[in-house]
Amino acid sequence: MSGASTRLQRLFEGHRLTPTQRRIAQCLVRRAGDAPFLSSVELAELAGVSQPSVTRFAVALGFDGYPGLRRHLREHGPTGTEDAGPPGDNSYQQAIHAEIENLRLLAAQLADPVPVAEAGALLAASRPLPVLGLRAASAQARGFAYFAAKVHPDVRLLDEGGTMLADRIDAAVRAGASALLCFALPRHPREVAAALDQARTAGLRVVTVADSAFAPVAGSGDILLPAAVGTGLAFDTACAPMLLGRALLEAICDQLPQAQARLEEFDARATERGLFLE
Repeated sequence: MSGASTRLQRLFEGHRLTPTQRRIAQCLVRRAGDAPFLSSVELAELAGVSQPSVTRFAVALGFDGYPGLRRHLREHGPTGTEDAGPPGDNSYQQAIHAEIENLRLLAAQLADPVPVAEAGALLAASRPLPVLGLRAASAQARGFAYFAAKVHPDVRLLDEGGTMLADRIDAAVRAGASALLCFALPRHPREVAAALDQARTAGLRVVTVADSAFAPVAGSGDILLPAAVGTGLAFDTACAPMLLGRALLEAICDQLPQAQARLEEFDARATERGLFLE
């Protein structure tokens, strides 16, 4: 994500936006280079919303209407070159450069480590620890759960939807869970939103690693940790969410006194079993 996209996201953060307004915000973030020049009609068409919704969005941000928002974007807008990669790059290279920008944004975000540290403490204390991720996010959830199980005594992976998902959340609550980790990536399944509503109603604190601060599954009481996905290829790339998940694992390890001992025990057993080629 470019510097222009970062500035836009910071403008929108901290405001209580409706799902429709989050959709408009996400559209502007993705079209950061064009944002200062879009009319309200053009923005409405791009975001798939009505023109009055665009006006209400601008008012929700504290402007007197969309012209005021657009004037602000022009005064604080991009130079026109921030989103461009090196000249002559092919589409694969452009996608990689865009992903590098996502990682740079994540690095800047982690200059304040408090949100990740707070999330790590919350998840480390949960027994068991349910980890939710469906469809596009299932790989992120499975990778996190694989490593977390090496240091946390009870990790429960929830990577399949259907009628059993609600049962498994209920079972985790009955077993004593106090928090749930969710990986939420586009396109966001309805089942994820329903599962998180169920978890919150049951009293679980929710930590969400999402592609944006405006992800439609985020709740007001959640700890939301955004990490942008790449959209330059036919299928999204998710290097930043994966790396943020690893940072969250580090924070969990910091909260578990037996983490290092558990890792050493695993290494010893793996050596005895000849588990790895190295």
